[in-house]
Amino acid sequence: MITLTTDFGLKGPYVGEMKVAIHRVHPDPKIVDVTHSITRHSIIEGSFVMEQVVKYSPKGTVHVGVIDPGVGTSRRAVIIEGEQWLVVPDNGLATLPLKHIKARKAWEIDVERLRRFTGWEVSSTFHGRDVFGPAGALIDKGISPEEFATEIPLESLIKFDIEPRKKGDSWILKVIYVDDFGNVILNLEHYRRPDEVELPDFGLKIPYLDTYGQIKPGELLALPGSHGYLEIAVNQGSAAGRLGLKVGDEVRVRLVQKS
Repeated sequence: MITLTTDFGLKGPYVGEMKVAIHRVHPDPKIVDVTHSITRHSIIEGSFVMEQVVKYSPKGTVHVGVIDPGVGTSRRAVIIEGEQWLVVPDNGLATLPLKHIKARKAWEIDVERLRRFTGWEVSSTFHGRDVFGPAGALIDKGISPEEFATEIPLESLIKFDIEPRKKGDSWILKVIYVDDFGNVILNLEHYRRPDEVELPDFGLKIPYLDTYGQIKPGELLALPGSHGYLEIAVNQGSAAGRLGLKVGDEVRVRLVQKS
């Protein structure tokens, strides 16, 4: 199975081009379109989305991710081998999915060797079609990366700093995703359940509940999001809109225990 996560959008031919390129290399792949609506160039957002799909995918799945503002530059195109595969630009996109695949090896794709399998020229601006899609197809087909890539040290992969920071009695957290409902997902996992959550920079204390409907429509709450990260939400509204938050913003948070 091959999953696809990109920021291509659906207006142009780009998604279709990548998929037919995959079919040309691998006649019978099972393709899952995760999303092609990642916010343009938002590597953190793409990494979060890929992580969630990785967590529920079977062993051997090939995850192709193309959020690639550095396309055509010296950034590497890489394959990461573990219980599942990642085929991504080496720009930090692999950061969150790497937590789950038990990575064993990494490879840098050799474009000239890859062309022996595809037979077409490689554009300097569309590596989703010409590099990442075909490389994922070859892996799914059972071709070893050794045939078209060079092994590189795992520790050389670029990863962004996504660890929550403790400062006094507060957490300094980062917004890693805002969904279509306006729910704000922060980079804090495995925390002790609080009674309420304080957002000091907004002058707010909000209840920590299990789900949205436990509070009146239009009111703020915090909750354990479905992906395991701390989430700030508005019942039937947008927390991102209310608080003016977007992916990449930092938020100071206190987890308040009343007892």
